Formats: sequence, structure tokens, C-alpha cells
Amino acid sequence: MKPIRIISLIAFPLWLLAVADIALANDLFILATGRRDPRIYAIDFNAALKRQNNNTSNAIVSRSRVHPNRLDGTLVGDPANIVLSEDRRTAYVINHHGPVNNAEFLQHGGRGSVSVMDVEKMLKPEFDDTDRAVEQNYDSGYFGAVGLLVLPELLLVSHSENWLTEDGSNRISIIDRKTGGRRGQIEMALGHPGHACPAFPVPFVSPTPPPVVPFAAPDPQFGCWPNPEFLALGHGSDAKTYLFSGNAGTNDVSVMDLRQALMGVTVVEVAPRIPVQTGPFGIKASPNGKFIAVTARESAQADFEGNSISIVDVDRARTGAPGAEAARVRVGTDDPNGQARPFTLAWTPDGRQIIVANYRTNNVSIVDLRKALAHDPGAEVARIPVIRPADADGQTRPGRPKGTAVTLDGRYAVVSGGPRLDPDAPPSGTVWVIDLHQRAVVATVTGVGNDPYGLTILDDDD
Repeated sequence: MKPIRIISLIAFPLWLLAVADIALANDLFILATGRRDPRIYAIDFNAALKRQNNNTSNAIVSRSRVHPNRLDGTLVGDPANIVLSEDRRTAYVINHHGPVNNAEFLQHGGRGSVSVMDVEKMLKPEFDDTDRAVEQNYDSGYFGAVGLLVLPELLLVSHSENWLTEDGSNRISIIDRKTGGRRGQIEMALGHPGHACPAFPVPFVSPTPPPVVPFAAPDPQFGCWPNPEFLALGHGSDAKTYLFSGNAGTNDVSVMDLRQALMGVTVVEVAPRIPVQTGPFGIKASPNGKFIAVTARESAQADFEGNSISIVDVDRARTGAPGAEAARVRVGTDDPNGQARPFTLAWTPDGRQIIVANYRTNNVSIVDLRKALAHDPGAEVARIPVIRPADADGQTRPGRPKGTAVTLDGRYAVVSGGPRLDPDAPPSGTVWVIDLHQRAVVATVTGVGNDPYGLTILDDDD
């Protein structure tokens, strides 16, 4: 396989579906997680741009199972996140609840797993709907795995849940990429929600009972456990790299000393947490690492979904200085009280704009960084609806966008979405391609999993 360039969780290439189809010089692929459909979907980017393939599944070239089947033949796994290795030959897939059958396991708190997959095999039509691309499966290190960062020899995996419950995690695991062994684990401080929290020491001391909490969100008893979701790396002016997590349980963002964590230090938060509107989910560093953008997805304490993104200044955050939340921008709705449920986001390569998938309002926002930092009320410079064609049963369901990515040239955004259907339903997810110059959807791929989450882009530039 020729060398492939990628933008992890960010996106891909150059094309237009307007007057005529445009052939691209390079081979480009989207790898999209199927989520409740435990497969990764490989989509030919060029094929997706052809007019005759719009609103069809024709651009899908192969689907790779993320775990070997159960002994009775049932497909297992629930891929929520995918990130590529530096040489783009290996894909690391996070299965939120591990090798489970989604029709049988819809509760929270399953033990997460990592699927290590051969990218070349993921693109081969002859391996469609097989596990031939799986090289290795190993434990994620804890429960409810979701966030993933790939370091030279290690993986960082965040855990947003505890054993069979949504609440109760304060862990980020450090996993050996080669062996799958857990080399260490970051432990985060508990929150201060205004009600009693378990007497649980940080760092953990045996034989403290496990923090099993018998409730699911929303519940006013949440707020003790940070429940870290996605992860990002920011760069300080002190030449150090900092690990940021969006904490769905405590409605804030943590900043941690990555170097200390990789030296085996367990407790590495270096400054007070930065409060955001409500429980964050998607989080992403700007290309220069100076800013961290994070979505305010939903509250764990009450039936409330957010409508903003926060932009965190890395230097202010790491030093605990005032104004670490440098900007907060409403997205997806004009109503200050509207609930947009922003899910994930991605930066354009020049660092000037942020693309946000708004799940509840079925649209995608474009936020201008300069205007956001100036507190300009017009910082959301565009809002693009994402619409699904009718499903096989004749219903036109809402778009429900979730995953986001941006092409290397900054021309296109790619967004995955679709509502969660019965786990046994036919593939019902959608991938949209948005022309950021036209600020419009220019291609739609259907039949991409069930409730798809993360994406990544393969860009062959030879």
C-alpha cells in the first residue's frame, strides 16, 4: 500500500458536485464507525462525489467487523471512535462497551475494548463484512471507553462510565500499543456538586469498595465523578504538552501534565477545572495547540442539552489564570434557551474556523475563531442543515449529526449522523460532505452503520 496521509478525526479532500463530477488525482477514503452496527465503513471519497451516487450507499467499498463473531455467529462490538497510526497503516478503534451484542446490551458501563485493524485490508472489497482486518483486540483498561489519543508507543483512552453504570469514572488509561497491556492510569479528582459524594480516595487505595452508583443520567446525584469523554493535547508557551478532557459528569474541562502521566504519576491535574455550559463531549485542539474547543452536549444532572461551544486558552488554563474560557459561542439555534446538543467539532487546518455537529437541531455550525475571541455575537458565521433521504420504510428521520472532520485543504467538512434505531435494523446512518466555500451539503452517503459516531480520513497524496 502506498503511504497514506490522514487527519485523525478530521477529514479529507477535494471535490465538487455541482455542474459536473470532478475526478481527483489521489485516492481518498473515509473510515466511519458503525456504532450500534459493529463495523467500520470504508467510503471511497471520489465515488461519493459522483452525482449518480448521491443519496445512495454506492460509495461504500467495504465494511470491517471490529471483533470476531460470537460463537453463535452474532456480530459484537460498538465502535465509537477511530484514530490512525502515524504511518496510517493501522487503525485503532474504541469499542465503548467492548465485544457486546448491541441488541442485548444497551445499558451503560460495559468494559471497553480496542480493536487494532489493518487499514489496507479495511479497503479491500473482497474482505467486506469479515474480520480479516482485525489484527488484535485488547482491553481498554476500564469501563465505558470513548476518548482516544495515539502517542508514539502508547494509547490514551478515557473512560466515561463505571461497571454497569453511567456514573463513577475518574480514569484515563495508558495502554501499550504493541502488547495491549495497561501501563498506567490517570486518576482524576472527584467533583464538588453540592451534595455528598462517596468517600473514595484519589489516588485509589485498596481495599476501598468500588464506586458502583445505581442510577443513570439524568439524575441530580451526578456530579461526583468527572466521567471524562473525548481527549485533546494542547501546547503551552512553556514548551510542554498538556492533556485536556471534557468531563460530562462535572460539566468542566481538566488540564493535565502529560509528561508527568507518562512518567507514571497518577494524579496530574495541574490547575482548577474550567466550567462550561453543561456536560461536554467532543473536544479538539487547534492546529497550533494554543486553543481547545469543546462542546456543551448535555447535563447529567437534569434533562437539559447545551447550545454552545467553549474555546479554552491553553496558557491560561494550565496556569489557572482568569479567563481560561476565552470564549463561549451559541451554536445551532438563535434561541438563548434552545437546546442544540452540540456533539463533536473539528478545526479547519488553518485554525480559523471550527465545525460543530448539532445533534438536536439537525444542523452544522461554522464558528469563526477571531470573532469568537472578540466576543462578536456573529461568531457563528454559518448554519447548514443536514437532511436524510427517506429510509427504506418510507420515513424521513432527522439528521442527528454526530461525528465531524475537515479535509487537509480546508475545503470540505465531513459529518456522520443518523438516529439510533433498533440494533437489528438495516444500516441507517448517513455521512454528509459539506463544501465550506459554498456552505452547503454537496454529497450524501447512506447506509453507514446505525448511530455512527467518529470518522477519520485517509489521504493518499502520492
